[in-house]
Amino acid sequence: MRIMEQTSERLRNAAIRLTMMPRDTNAHGTIFGGVILSYIDVAGGVEAVRHTGHDRFVTVAMKEVIFHEPVFVGDLVSFYATTTKVGNTSITIKVIVESERFGSQGQIVRVTEAEVIYVAINQYREKVMIGKA
Repeated sequence: MRIMEQTSERLRNAAIRLTMMPRDTNAHGTIFGGVILSYIDVAGGVEAVRHTGHDRFVTVAMKEVIFHEPVFVGDLVSFYATTTKVGNTSITIKVIVESERFGSQGQIVRVTEAEVIYVAINQYREKVMIGKA
């Protein structure tokens, strides 16, 4: 089931959405940046498959990751992914991460954003044209 959210700009489709748990915290009580990066990678991969129909991609670059705000335990975090460029073998995805603060009556803040580049591969891990198995 896809989770849809209406915004003033357009209808947005969260690639993934999850609640942050205590196991993901650092010594300062906030969620590890690496945990967020991992989910950004997953969300971008979901968008790459959705956009192209190709089922195998590898991450080749994560450009300009910007952490605006911390993420806390209990926050409901949504990862919105949008395709920005499609090449012959690669696809570029912009991922925007928003956090609905736990116990805050719907306060939503943009916490992170990144641009991720994936390359299409086949079952032998060889680079292929997008749309070709």
